[in-house]
Amino acid sequence: MRKLLKVAGWILLSLFLLVVALVCTGLALRARRQQEIAKAIAIRTPNGIDEAMYVRIGGIDQWIQIRGQDRASPVLLCLHGGPGGSWLALTSTLLPWEKEFTVVQWDQRGTGKTLETTGPSVAATMTVARMAQDGIEVSEYVRAHLHKDKIVLLGFSWGSLLGVHMVKQRPDLFYAYVGTGQVSDMRKAQQLSYAYALDKARAANDTKAVATLQSIGPPPFASMEKIGAFFRILGSYECEADRNAGPRTLTAPNYSLRDIYYLFRGFAQVPTFRVYNELLTADAAALGTDFQIPVFFFQGALDERTQAPLAKAYFDAIQAPHKEFVLFEGAGHFAVWSSSDQFLQELASRVRPFTHEP
Repeated sequence: MRKLLKVAGWILLSLFLLVVALVCTGLALRARRQQEIAKAIAIRTPNGIDEAMYVRIGGIDQWIQIRGQDRASPVLLCLHGGPGGSWLALTSTLLPWEKEFTVVQWDQRGTGKTLETTGPSVAATMTVARMAQDGIEVSEYVRAHLHKDKIVLLGFSWGSLLGVHMVKQRPDLFYAYVGTGQVSDMRKAQQLSYAYALDKARAANDTKAVATLQSIGPPPFASMEKIGAFFRILGSYECEADRNAGPRTLTAPNYSLRDIYYLFRGFAQVPTFRVYNELLTADAAALGTDFQIPVFFFQGALDERTQAPLAKAYFDAIQAPHKEFVLFEGAGHFAVWSSSDQFLQELASRVRPFTHEP
């Protein structure tokens, strides 16, 4: 018996040492890859800018990253989706954008690096109105910090709802608004998304997904559990372009392991039913369809969450000094990631001329 226990002990020790070796090797490889990416994305131009810091916004410290090859370039403030879907790990993906714009990334209230300073109690303050006001304060800070008269605002998904609120309230801050994965009539969008997911699950003979969808029922969803179950299934049937897109968070040079923990916590655990319900019942047109600045919608044709026909109907109702609707064929909800080069071309050719900057 003692011999067997001794052998078992050696086996367990060997397995433990093997796991430790694998973890150490993985961390070493991660560190090396981070160094390679950091070197590749380094700003080396004489008039470039590469800053990242906490700024007091809305009564709390919020994280802002500012990067560009030329400080003289127009400023593009990006509003990420989610809530909680930070874009900081997309820095390398959006590197070409920094030749045309000074790109500002902001971890919103309850997200990533901002969440690290507040803890999850900040969830109680997360509302569309509060976070749109945060966005206005960020815009004011960026204008003053970079000595700009106005900036361009890019809103994605949840961020597009904040973006509409922001440009409606303070058009004086912005040259133009660009929406992608644009929120319009979210009650209708949810109904279409549910029907889409159910059809896809049935066609794939995915009996488990069909049963889950039938058990939670069609929208509106009455709990975070139902919302989470629905979006997990919907995500499994997103278009191919969306499945192959997304940030490489694990090797992002601007992320520690602690940052990654808070990133996923901010996306999966912190947002409340109240803030999700605000998003999923939103009707952007109810805010008014008159805009005082140019409006652009860059929409994925295969978007199964904020469907292009709904975005187009909202766009058609908008009155603005100038407006353009660009459809990205073959792209879905995450066209800004999956078609980032084409997205930049459209930004540079259609939006940048309205900034009146070099």
